[in-house]
Amino acid sequence: MAEQVRELAAELIAMAAADTQATPYGLDTATPAHQLAWRRLTTEHADRLATLMARHGWPTPGLVGAEASRCAWKIAMHADRQLDVQRRALALLDEAVAAGEGTPREVAMLRDRVLVNEGHPQIYGTQIAAVQDGRPVPWPVADPDRMEELRASVGLPSFADHIAANPLPAPH
Repeated sequence: MAEQVRELAAELIAMAAADTQATPYGLDTATPAHQLAWRRLTTEHADRLATLMARHGWPTPGLVGAEASRCAWKIAMHADRQLDVQRRALALLDEAVAAGEGTPREVAMLRDRVLVNEGHPQIYGTQIAAVQDGRPVPWPVADPDRMEELRASVGLPSFADHIAANPLPAPH
């Protein structure tokens, strides 16, 4: 079993590394071939994550290690065209956090992603809709007056601090 878990962790880490390498393709809106390559990759990864979740549940830090668990979260975040996978990942990650095997921050970000993909306002303002006058604008937030308080409650920095620490990539 230990060897199987090591292989699972290595697979999640390799998928996330491929995702990171391909992310610029996903952002390249001027080149349809790049967009298609990104979609194919994230779809393949989401399909594989769905299989792994069905077999093992959420890949928690206790099961696969902290790095591989974060990689699974990243794969779920990018499964935008497979809302069923994102919803299942969110439910399993929620359970993992309740059991002390995950971070509220990751749940919050995945919850926002699922809400936006379902067409609902997000809670924590983690998902960016557009850039206006050089500044990122989040998708609609259910309670904008409480957004910063809610971000802090799950360990997220303020929106302004997050944007300052994570500048947007140059447009293609």
